[in-house]
Amino acid sequence: NGEVSSLLDGSQPATEYETLTAKFHFVDLAGSERLKRTGATGERAKEGISINCGLLALGNVISALGDQSKKVVHVPYRDSKLTRLLQDSLGGNSQTIMIACVSPSDRDFMETLNTLKYANRARNIKNKVVVNQDKTSQQISALRAEIARLQMELMEYKAGKRVIGEDGAEGYSDLFRENAMLQKENSALRMRVKAMQEAIDAINSRVTYLMSQEANLMLAKAGE
Repeated sequence: NGEVSSLLDGSQPATEYETLTAKFHFVDLAGSERLKRTGATGERAKEGISINCGLLALGNVISALGDQSKKVVHVPYRDSKLTRLLQDSLGGNSQTIMIACVSPSDRDFMETLNTLKYANRARNIKNKVVVNQDKTSQQISALRAEIARLQMELMEYKAGKRVIGEDGAEGYSDLFRENAMLQKENSALRMRVKAMQEAIDAINSRVTYLMSQEANLMLAKAGE
């Protein structure tokens, strides 16, 4: 039997203002149900026929998408419920992994060969994956960024960093520029004073050392 599981996940991180939506399909496809081999009857036979029809429709979709000549324009997604469900996963906006299971038994040679052909055609399918983003969330994010920028400008006006001239033109305050320049000059002067103080300290240490040496020489001469 085949099994299809779907999971829809929408996430909105606390630090972001965009809604991302993801959808997961986990599909366990049944193998080819040949009535001669299974010996199924009644409901079991109907189920096998339905499985084979779904696999045939899926094979047609894979063949159309994997056609390297690109001659096939129509892709028959609507031929079965299975292919409609997997439309995004086959040639759509999805990351898709297909695992082909084969049998090493000689009696399953034809099924194994068909499965490998199936997988080889599927390998030619190219999906184009992009992030699913809610456009409304993107607009809200852009508006929040604009609000933050305007709030920053307002703070600069209050601090005197920005001014509006008589002609209505916006610019930075001359006083703010002058203050910034003076702070820069003051910082440079502090560095020079620090360097000079270090030089003076070094000279004083040298003088103290020489005076100590001179005193020692005088004491030595007096002792003679």
